[in-house]
Amino acid sequence: MNQDTKHPYAALTPDLVLDALAGVGLYGDGRLMALGSYENRVYQVTLEDGGRVVAKFYRPGRWSEAQILEEHAFALELAAAEVPVVAPQVLQDRSLHQHAGFAFSVSPWRGGRMPELDDFEVLEWLGRYLARIHNVGAAHPFTQRPALDVQSFGQEPRDWLLSAQIIPLDQQSAWHAACDDALELIASGAYPTSATGQFGLNNANSIRLHGDCHPGNVLWTPVDDAGHGGPHFVDLDDARMGPAVQDLWMLLSGERRQRTLQLSALLDGYEQLRPFDRRELALIEPLRTLRLIHYSAWLARRWSDPIFPINFPWFGSSDYWRGQVGMLREQIAAMREAPLMG
Repeated sequence: MNQDTKHPYAALTPDLVLDALAGVGLYGDGRLMALGSYENRVYQVTLEDGGRVVAKFYRPGRWSEAQILEEHAFALELAAAEVPVVAPQVLQDRSLHQHAGFAFSVSPWRGGRMPELDDFEVLEWLGRYLARIHNVGAAHPFTQRPALDVQSFGQEPRDWLLSAQIIPLDQQSAWHAACDDALELIASGAYPTSATGQFGLNNANSIRLHGDCHPGNVLWTPVDDAGHGGPHFVDLDDARMGPAVQDLWMLLSGERRQRTLQLSALLDGYEQLRPFDRRELALIEPLRTLRLIHYSAWLARRWSDPIFPINFPWFGSSDYWRGQVGMLREQIAAMREAPLMG
């Protein structure tokens, strides 16, 4: 894979970041810290008055302005409902700003660490807050942002990877066959469920989701004597329509028994505030499989951005794709097993 030096962020210099913030009335003192984000560029900026904000510069061409504004509206709706999310600030009557060809937003800086997901009380707490997110998310649908479906997360990435000849020839046939088998199984919905009949993505109730609720997008602060602290959710960049279980399964890890216990704790909290359709548990492994396929295409599509070869040097080799073939076959087996029971 060749690198293109004219990547989207080649022009995003520290001076440009500071000029963009000055344009909305925020004056930095020159201290910028790049935060962990690959899809966008995100900076912690110290202001002249000693305060700190987070400036997010959206990857050009990924989302339309209407789609970004719909994400912002969702975040602000959650914040208005006192759900602990980090929402963009409204500056000069807008949450989305433009400078030198970049769309950007500004959010308050919030510290924290990843939650302790082996603590069942923490998981129950997270379950309650996810239910609160979904109560707001179910109020009305997105009209601009996409849905999580087999076509966009599986079939389209597969077809693009094959047409772009990204996969080495010695692994291409094996990956293509494993990917087709996995997607056929997902599309058919013919995997075991705890309920009568088949249950696939097309059968699930679709609501507005966080969309990318992995542990790195949940920050935890210690709880003080006044009861302040706990989780807050960041980065709704992947917010989309989909089944509620999408925001739960990425918080599970380990062997099946451990994941079962974690899921039980999450659902104990969730169901205190919102009903959960247990049939959606059959979607966990299909959703994991779609993410696996989509992730490979995402890496390949971003390879011209120098930050990707630096941080993912193992991507693209025959060994990488051989591993993907093995994981897809493991996922096919996992989808044929009985789903987790929370």
